[in-house]
Amino acid sequence: MLSNSLIELDRAHLIHPVSSYRSHEALGVRVIKSAKGATLTDASGHQLLDGFAGLWCVNAGYGQDSIVEAATRQLRELPYATGYFGLGSEPAIRLAARLAELAPGDLNHVYFTLGGSDAVDSTIRFIRYYYHAKGIPQKDQFISVEQGYHGSSTAGAGLTALPAFHAGFGVPYSWQHKIPSHYAYRNPVGSHPQAIIDASAAALRAKIAELGAGRVAAFYVEPIQGSGGVLVPPPSWLKAMHAVCKENDILFVADEVITGFGRVGPLFACEEDDVVPDFMTTAKGLTSGYVPMGAVFMSDRVYNTIADGAGKAAVGHGYTYSAHPVSAAVGLACLDLYKNGLLENGRKAGHRLMEGLRSLGDHPLVGDVRGRGMLAAIELVTDKERKTPLPPEADAARRIFDRAWDNGLVIRAFAQGVLGYAPPLCCTHEEIDGIIERTRMTLDQTLEDRDVRAAMKG
Repeated sequence: MLSNSLIELDRAHLIHPVSSYRSHEALGVRVIKSAKGATLTDASGHQLLDGFAGLWCVNAGYGQDSIVEAATRQLRELPYATGYFGLGSEPAIRLAARLAELAPGDLNHVYFTLGGSDAVDSTIRFIRYYYHAKGIPQKDQFISVEQGYHGSSTAGAGLTALPAFHAGFGVPYSWQHKIPSHYAYRNPVGSHPQAIIDASAAALRAKIAELGAGRVAAFYVEPIQGSGGVLVPPPSWLKAMHAVCKENDILFVADEVITGFGRVGPLFACEEDDVVPDFMTTAKGLTSGYVPMGAVFMSDRVYNTIADGAGKAAVGHGYTYSAHPVSAAVGLACLDLYKNGLLENGRKAGHRLMEGLRSLGDHPLVGDVRGRGMLAAIELVTDKERKTPLPPEADAARRIFDRAWDNGLVIRAFAQGVLGYAPPLCCTHEEIDGIIERTRMTLDQTLEDRDVRAAMKG
């Protein structure tokens, strides 16, 4: 009865993110009741391995006592402190200092937000201010990459390059531009790493030339494109794009909201790519999703330009919950976990995950397996040679998610037949093996789908 009443209350009142409202009303909500480690339990008692860490965010896994205790202590001692009026709290100050110490290069200044979307939005405001402070406000054009995701805020959604985030919203804006993705599996130049790097660098140079280097403010990129289908660039791709930006005096923004905090191995993906961006956005693994928080890392050069440009005037950008003490206390507890074995376990689990997913490459539906660390994807096709996607009538996003759920597994099922994986870094070998086993079961069931079978015969 409780579950049924919750379903009705949800249907009547709760608006869900990125969903068809009418479809959700018809289907009803699935209520998650509890979680521990990498296992979820729904309201009916059904247990599932969380192969997606909530929304790529519960890096530490569920039910970590040290995180819960840190939040509880802070709630009792100081549940809120504003960062306005020159005020602050010890957890926020210590978290900023630790993050600056851990970040690549001279990213020594940290502005806290509530999550990834407003972190990206904050960078847009800071970048505009930076160029005004330099006396070149005409540098106001922004470039991002097709199939990239940079949040769902009003401005950030325009940097995002996924149709669902544009349709009906009047974005992107005229100052927001795109270059093609590196998408190796479906790249027109083929899959050779250097060919992809050269094509992307040429596309960025061409876009800069089209707009005028004196007009381009910043380039935004994810080290691995997440919501676009877990698209992994070739090694040195990020470094090549960074070099093009430096040549043209364009700020380089690394969006590490998904890739940060051990998701792909190191604490930040930029480390592996040997890139020090001008800005870096993070969220998700920063607090492992236990409480909302994001962060903008800012280089010394950018910070000093903004600070000197403002002089004694206030830089007019702020949020009520910026540097929230409870979120900061959670962030510190998460960093302790990463340092004390969680990053290392994530590396081992990520190696096992990639090996396991590659073992599925012989399945008739598996066209591509890609990933790095605990961030991976399988792309399904009905014809491996032609790389034919699953037909729209197969309703991949809904049917595959439902099959996996029934098999005791949560994954991201994208509409185009891509399965996304981002398990908690705490996963054991047995849990990783369970994710692979339940994936194979789901693939076998999808192979029997009438619409999939019809497409394969065709």
